[in-house]
Amino acid sequence: MADNKDKYRYRNRNKNPATSATGERAKAVQITGEETSITGTVDRVTFHSDDTHYTVLQLRLDGGGVNGLREVTVVGKCMTVWDGESVKAVGHWVRHEQYGLQFSATSIVHSSPSSPAGIIRFLSSGVIRGVGPVNAKRIVDHFGAETLDVLSHNSARLEEIPGIGKVTRQRIKKSWDEQVGMRDVMIFLQASGIGAGTAARIYKKYGENAEALVRENPYRLCYDVWGIGFKKADAIALNLGIAKDSPLRAAAGISYVLRKESEEEGHIYCEEPELLLKAEAYLGISMEVLVSALSELVSNGQLINNDGRLYLRDLYMAEARVAEYIAQLLSARSPLGNIEIDSAINWAAKRCGLELSVMQRNALGMALGSKVSIITGGPGVGKTTIIRVLCDIWLAKKAKIHLVAPTGRAARRMSESTERKASTIHRLLKYNPQKDKFEYDATNKLDGDVFILDESSMIDILLAADFLSALPPHAILVFVGDIDQLPSVGPGNVLRDLIDSGMIPCTKLDVIFRQQRGGAIIQNAHNVNQGKPFEPQPSDWHETDFFYIKCSEPERTINTLRELVTNRIPMRFGVSPLEDIQILTPMRKNTLGAENLNSILQEALNPSGPALEKLGHYFRVGDRVMQIRNNYDKDVFNGDIGFISSVDLETNKLTVDFDGSNIEYDMIELDELMHAYATSIHKSQGSEYPVVIVVLSNQHYVLLQRNLLYTAITRGKKLVCVLGEPPAVSRAIRNFVVQNRRTTLRLRLVQSLS
Repeated sequence: MADNKDKYRYRNRNKNPATSATGERAKAVQITGEETSITGTVDRVTFHSDDTHYTVLQLRLDGGGVNGLREVTVVGKCMTVWDGESVKAVGHWVRHEQYGLQFSATSIVHSSPSSPAGIIRFLSSGVIRGVGPVNAKRIVDHFGAETLDVLSHNSARLEEIPGIGKVTRQRIKKSWDEQVGMRDVMIFLQASGIGAGTAARIYKKYGENAEALVRENPYRLCYDVWGIGFKKADAIALNLGIAKDSPLRAAAGISYVLRKESEEEGHIYCEEPELLLKAEAYLGISMEVLVSALSELVSNGQLINNDGRLYLRDLYMAEARVAEYIAQLLSARSPLGNIEIDSAINWAAKRCGLELSVMQRNALGMALGSKVSIITGGPGVGKTTIIRVLCDIWLAKKAKIHLVAPTGRAARRMSESTERKASTIHRLLKYNPQKDKFEYDATNKLDGDVFILDESSMIDILLAADFLSALPPHAILVFVGDIDQLPSVGPGNVLRDLIDSGMIPCTKLDVIFRQQRGGAIIQNAHNVNQGKPFEPQPSDWHETDFFYIKCSEPERTINTLRELVTNRIPMRFGVSPLEDIQILTPMRKNTLGAENLNSILQEALNPSGPALEKLGHYFRVGDRVMQIRNNYDKDVFNGDIGFISSVDLETNKLTVDFDGSNIEYDMIELDELMHAYATSIHKSQGSEYPVVIVVLSNQHYVLLQRNLLYTAITRGKKLVCVLGEPPAVSRAIRNFVVQNRRTTLRLRLVQSLS
């Protein structure tokens, strides 16, 4: 089930015995009667798949039941259904080979509940934000069968109930009205497999115009609504009667294939013949229709064709903007005037009590003498020292300095290591959700003289363009990063392209200075980066901060991992398994992927307590979770990690503590969170953890590369443990072949700066 948890929705911990992991009936059934219909109230939804619509629910039958049965298992297909709703099911009674009498429905029609008990279950199921079991019972006890009518037409009466004041009443009313609107959207989308959370986002985006806009062009959902990809939008379109070979579908499919190349492979462009062939294979549309659709996309400016290279418009413009703003920075005068570089470096080194190497002095001189410069190197080579010295010198010149990083964790690391305030790019530019744009941009520049951007390898082309566009032309800019780490998760290869252009002064530091006790983390990171095996482990574990534990099979790896996290590492090193230990793995799926490891580790570390459930995941107080999309309204961003600090079963809400910032989530928003006991190595970029356990297996074969293992090891601060199969570890160290990303930033920089 680990590979399918994102597809299926459970309302309790027990899988229905009549279903397999794919939602199909596990045993043969025998029809026991003619087609008939039954009605009742949903007692609980045991299983629901948003992909196949396959549903298993427990139905409490109306009246006295049927043939002595008061409750029956109903299996069939419907889009979504909530506890407490009234249901009419049409189908056959069947006898399951293993589990007995059930009702196999060919049609399941659900409607708002009518009985008080049904209304209580319905209101407390999560469909209305702010109403849990306690408030639901109070409301229904007071209004009885009139409850839903009161919510629709006379919600002010809710204040008659003790404990419900004006604010709570308004919140309930707003959620109820949204639910009614969303329900219309759900009914409209029923045949296309859109779940409740996604329908809520559609309604939030389009409001009352949702149906009209989706009917006009369902493919707009791919770009406008998070959580809907091309496949879901395509299912809606085909259901609405849009022809499989229609120009609308062809154009949307071409754009999707191109976007997929950027999101999954990091490419900025695709060659025209390759794009058309991939679109043909994916869509099953003739080449003639595709060529015509592509021509239309280029004509209306949605795609850019530059000498046979096809770009999404936003990526093309982002590359152009990065080159343009780099050129502007290089051509403008520095606000700080001339600096006596040698004297300044000597003064700062003496002030801080530092012995600077020749290479460090060269890097400092380069940064002090350039408008734009790059400092790159691995862990322990002195990048932080250089940032500190630069800040001291520029502050002495009364410069206004901004320390910046792509992620919250990277910004906090920068603050801790430099003892100066650092900010994320998003917070520095101040995103405005109402305007759907940053406050600071090309027309409203930031106030500052010096900008130092750490973890520059993480920045993708779109964020780089937004950041650079907001810098004043007179600003000094220093890129700091490790070019040997994984490239950005998003499209582009900004730091690599800046270096490879040869147009920007760059220093690569390669002499190790920082030595913690043992220093094996740093040494082994550099060994991996040079294609060498790990250092021999000392016989005394007290003498090292790096361990390599060999495991030959997944089951043994899981058992060892559980023992390391729950016992061996906490006991030996005095760390918290919940707060200090981070498991990193190359993949999200498979047995040793992040999803399955999260389930295993939650069961080991935080197995009980009140929980909210979403898509088969249970969220409890104490769980470590990660935000998986940028949410500007909440001011939390993709990759931010926090801990659940409260779970309110009455209101179906929980609160996550993101380093002191408490963010509230309701049921519909829980798909923005994922458990983070284990996470992918890509997701760990920019972060640093006290203890890191890296899991490597032959299951991860296609992703085993040197820069992946190097990135994982460099995430550990006090202790790193590599837990892996020797062939997998050896392959990761040997495999230096990294797929080149198709970008044209290097060429643009050469053209604009030559």
